[in-house]
Amino acid sequence: MSDVDPKDLQAFAEAADAWFRENVNRDPGFMLPLTFMEVGTDQQFHFLRDWQNKVYEAGYLGAAWPKEYGGGGLAQAFQAEATRAMRRHGGPIFLNAIGLNWTGPLLLDMGSPAQRAKYLKGILSAEDIWCQGFSEPENGSDLGNAQTRAVRDGDSYVVTGSKIWTTLGKYARYMILLARTQPPGDRKYDGLTFFLAPMKIDGVETRPIKKLTGEHGFTQTFFREARIPADEIVGVEGGGWKVAMRTLEYERGARGGQAGGYVAVGSNAWDVLEMARKMTRGGKPALEDPALRARMVDFMIDIQSNALCSQRSGFSPLNTDRPTGVALSGKLMHSEFSRRINEFAISLNGAHGAYYVGDPNAVDGGWWTRSYLNAFSGTIGGGTSQIQRNIIGEHVLGLPKS
Repeated sequence: MSDVDPKDLQAFAEAADAWFRENVNRDPGFMLPLTFMEVGTDQQFHFLRDWQNKVYEAGYLGAAWPKEYGGGGLAQAFQAEATRAMRRHGGPIFLNAIGLNWTGPLLLDMGSPAQRAKYLKGILSAEDIWCQGFSEPENGSDLGNAQTRAVRDGDSYVVTGSKIWTTLGKYARYMILLARTQPPGDRKYDGLTFFLAPMKIDGVETRPIKKLTGEHGFTQTFFREARIPADEIVGVEGGGWKVAMRTLEYERGARGGQAGGYVAVGSNAWDVLEMARKMTRGGKPALEDPALRARMVDFMIDIQSNALCSQRSGFSPLNTDRPTGVALSGKLMHSEFSRRINEFAISLNGAHGAYYVGDPNAVDGGWWTRSYLNAFSGTIGGGTSQIQRNIIGEHVLGLPKS
């Protein structure tokens, strides 16, 4: 912050606040997704794509990315103010999550100058939508056992295999792809290569997967001798595991550099508290029930704890005992909190909690049930909660794998 003029920052914050107050459209006449994993219709897609481009053109997305690659060239504090403004005014989500939060920061970190020049501006403007090709149907979270093959043939690699849970795969122009170019060495992680793979080419097919929420935000992607240019490798051939692990640090929020904004709308605990005041149990406000009130207090404590942990991660002296502990636990804490508080909200709805979007008996249009079902994707993406606990146990606490 020392190199940021407070007056300039204040002026930027006020301008951002005014812009989002004027431009946010909370009700375009159809249901907006709660997360980027819930974009299931062309109508939603085009609205959110236009929204992201509009925010970018106004200077409030990618403000801290380098100017030469389409960013604003400002200090991170400016982007933080813009993100606060869009949250304050309830702006729609940004759909290009994998580009803004994972691929872009990764290319700024490990990509070549040519790759940055080719891809970064399109990520910010939403001209180029990205998806992720890590998980496979038979291997799940076991990325080291990836079986999708990429065989060198002249200036290209010929790719054969399948990836699953490729969010926005139907719309994506590119995929960050982990494929096997060599047999495993001493470790199963050896021989994997990280590609920036085009999606709109011969040999690539996507099939939609219907989710609990009723839409098709996920796809399965099939590669049938699809050809990827050899210069679309990040890092070196066979060194993809290192690149993939760095990507997951961005995905899990353990490393900064993201473009800004947000890609999901979380449940507001204060709204749950207000619901508890309005709902009744035995003819009295639900909040007067001692057990229910105690659970609500626990949620408020969790909110404060998560907020303080996020702040703590920015102060090195507060992390000397377990330097990576806060960062690596953040994704687990937030995703599990979202699942638990939505489950609690549904219990407050009583029998009406069983009604879903579109049913006239649903509370708040079915928002809470929909949010609860969506919360499970957060406990799976980026590594399941079980995987996250293993990572914390092994890499933070130093526990043995066995």
